[in-house]
Amino acid sequence: MPRKMTTEMLITLNGERRSFPAGTTLLELVEALNLEPERVAIEFNRVIARRDSWKSTEVEGGAEIEIVMFVGGG
Repeated sequence: MPRKMTTEMLITLNGERRSFPAGTTLLELVEALNLEPERVAIEFNRVIARRDSWKSTEVEGGAEIEIVMFVGGG
């Protein structure tokens, strides 16, 4: 049985080089990091990514992504 090949891509995530499977969407990236989508904002290649586009926006190698978590407090 042939092995399934997974192509990896390198991105810069919050200033750190990281590897993820090619074709990963922004939503899949958030889920892979075990973050709650409702509590984060994403800057994708220096543009704020609209939440309704995360599911369809594929990340490409070399992308620069910043993920910011909202933290409540009092």
